[in-house]
Amino acid sequence: MEKTVLNIKTDKKVKEEAQKTAKELGLPLGTIINAYLRELAREKRVLFSVPPVPNLRLQTLLKQIRRDVKKRKKSAGPFTYEEAIAHLNKL
Repeated sequence: MEKTVLNIKTDKKVKEEAQKTAKELGLPLGTIINAYLRELAREKRVLFSVPPVPNLRLQTLLKQIRRDVKKRKKSAGPFTYEEAIAHLNKL
C-alpha cells in the first residue's frame, strides 16, 4: 500500500484529548484516523455524535430531583400527560 501524508488543522486541545484517548485505548492516533477515513470512503456519509447537554435551567432541575430522590422525598407533581405539560409550561 502506497502511503501519503495528510495535513489537517485542528484545535490544540482536541488533538491532545484525542491523543490521550487513543493512548488509553492502546492505539496510535493515526490508526484511528485511518479507520475513520476508510469508513468515510466505504459508507459515503459522516456521522456526528455529540451527547446532549442539558441547559443550565434543566441541570438545576435535575440536581434538585436527585437531591429529592436521595432524601426519598415524594413528588406531589403531575402524573398525567396533560398535567405534566401544564406543570412544565409553568416553570
